[in-house]
Amino acid sequence: MFRKILIANRGEIAVRIIRACRDMGITPVAVYSEADRQALHVRLADEAYCLGPAPSTESYLCIEKIINAARGAKAEAIHPGYGFLAENPEFAKAVEQAGLVFIGPSWQAIDRLGDKTRAREIAIRANAPVVPGLTRPVGNLEELRKKAHEVGYPILLKAAAGGGGKGMRLVSTPDELEAAFSMARSEAESAFGSGAVYFEKYLEQPRHIEIQILGDRYGHIIHLGERECSVQRRHQKVIEECPSPLNDRELRERMGQVAIRVAREAGYYNAGTVEFLVDRHKHFYFLEVNTRLQVEHPVTEMVTGVDLVREQIRIAAGERLDLQQADVQWHGSAIECRIYAEDAEHNFMPCPGTITRLRPPAGPGIRDDSGVFSGWHVPLHYDPLLGKLIAWGRTRLEAIERTRRALDEYVLDGIQTTIPFYREVFRDDEFVQGKLDTGYIERFRYRRGQHSNVVPELVRDAALIAGVLQCARRASSSNTSNHAKPVDSAWKLQGRWTLLNSRL
Repeated sequence: MFRKILIANRGEIAVRIIRACRDMGITPVAVYSEADRQALHVRLADEAYCLGPAPSTESYLCIEKIINAARGAKAEAIHPGYGFLAENPEFAKAVEQAGLVFIGPSWQAIDRLGDKTRAREIAIRANAPVVPGLTRPVGNLEELRKKAHEVGYPILLKAAAGGGGKGMRLVSTPDELEAAFSMARSEAESAFGSGAVYFEKYLEQPRHIEIQILGDRYGHIIHLGERECSVQRRHQKVIEECPSPLNDRELRERMGQVAIRVAREAGYYNAGTVEFLVDRHKHFYFLEVNTRLQVEHPVTEMVTGVDLVREQIRIAAGERLDLQQADVQWHGSAIECRIYAEDAEHNFMPCPGTITRLRPPAGPGIRDDSGVFSGWHVPLHYDPLLGKLIAWGRTRLEAIERTRRALDEYVLDGIQTTIPFYREVFRDDEFVQGKLDTGYIERFRYRRGQHSNVVPELVRDAALIAGVLQCARRASSSNTSNHAKPVDSAWKLQGRWTLLNSRL
């Protein structure tokens, strides 16, 4: 087993990996940019090395600096976390060439699966169902027009070199194609260094469901079930749960076996995720493979009891996976909310700033994976993810009820976050009933907007009065809070305003 591991990441995932190392008696080593000098992961690590200025291109994305830090620390392995260099085959290859161990799949597997069109080819060879579309990047606009006509609209343009919603454009008609093609290529080039794009037939209102896989270097691969990831904004997940509200054991097993076949075809080991789209008839289609630990891995851990980071480290150290497929059991339900420094009222705009007060929730079934603390200044240079709130319950409804309570308890002052938005989502009938697909948030915001415009003048005046009272109560404290009681609906505000008028 390793004695010392360098964690090539920041924020909550670096903290998560540090804690796994401590559990295993391994010395954790952190790296940081100048903007992260006082970050929580730096404070928790036994050693920490500065990589350089705040921009990620000069710090967390600098392969040479990270490897030099690992050598200087005499670390034996590097854990990439997620994001940054986690799915960069050149990084994994450089780590190997430096005589260190990359905690993840081989660089060859990352390379094969990182290109989305090559991944589709692998999936087809593994007899996985795929959405109609291209298996290679499109060469030019005329070729795109021809192929799109053959498949039929709507189509979804996607970056061949990456995911996360970047370089993705929905094209509903031929008239939209040229502008969408230009924007998709430009965004893909900016995000991934490659403007290559391809397209798939766009599925109307699909669910986004993924399968967690785990394999060792000796060919033994299992799946740990599904995660429902349909609640998204800008094609990026914000709420995830295990199991899916579909809760179809037969579907889970079929998807799991397809995921294992794809992993075998790609020569994959360590932790990974095979993503699928599922239509309203429960037909599923291969989407992509994430060759890393997922942000949402805690919900799988809460339901299966398997520590995925620990297993990643064990597998990287050459140990055999000691779980058989029959050993994997799913108990209860877990839901995760990604807590972002974003303003949901203004299209989830990032809101950097200083956290003036922080009191995370606790209690039965609650897990808080956080990378921040009171007094921490959230920098504008990186993804605005602050942490993750995870709740477990014996049933999905119990997990939802615990999440509601935890969100109401959550105190995070000084900056805008997505906490108030989640308080409303977890009281929405459509969400509670599990009627989810990738268009859920758009529908929810539309319904919410409709209600808030029913009595706009009354709501405005009520909001002004509430704001004055709130300021008076909290004159000596921060002017930005996320721990107020859940935001009342327009109907409640109207009722209170009417009652107030009747008493004047």
